[in-house]
Amino acid sequence: MDPKRPSEVAQETEDAGSRAPRVLVRRALPTEPAVRGSESLFLAEAEQQGLKAGRRMLYVGLEPAGAQVAACLGVGAGAEVVARRKMMTANEVPVRIATSYFRADLFGGTRLAEPGFVQPSLQSALIALGHTFGHAEENLTARPPTAFERETLELEPGEWIVQILRVSYSTEGTPVHVLETICAAGRHVFSIRQVAGHDEF
Repeated sequence: MDPKRPSEVAQETEDAGSRAPRVLVRRALPTEPAVRGSESLFLAEAEQQGLKAGRRMLYVGLEPAGAQVAACLGVGAGAEVVARRKMMTANEVPVRIATSYFRADLFGGTRLAEPGFVQPSLQSALIALGHTFGHAEENLTARPPTAFERETLELEPGEWIVQILRVSYSTEGTPVHVLETICAAGRHVFSIRQVAGHDEF
């Protein structure tokens, strides 16, 4: 198969960008604490927007940590970590892949490493395991999707994703939870709120 010329790739990208999105989901940054502490951040957000939300677990188990996740968790690249990966849909359209990562030395053998969704919530499970939330850091990156992301999110040629990498630390400064959210870029609007009293014109 002949490689595509740059003009052809550009046209595909333009065509993908000009189509109306199959569904549009709002993602607030930073997230309201009450929403993040709910059974599911995505289900709570989608319900507020009048969308029919769904989710299904794709994988729970140990896997080698990629460079980004390893650096966030303070482990060596390739070290085994607990991964909990799920896909979210809005009006039956796939919109996000969310993966929670945990250090295996802290959470292997706990219910965070067991199949299925954690009840009543992931937040309550972490608290029950003795971890108190201290602070979190989030980074957004726009990039082309991997083959897995493209297939899972049913992306068209030229569509990009937005990766949100959130690292949550305990009050002791230990990185407890890394959440990687892969969002279909054309199916999301990111609402970023300014903290009151800490900015100027």
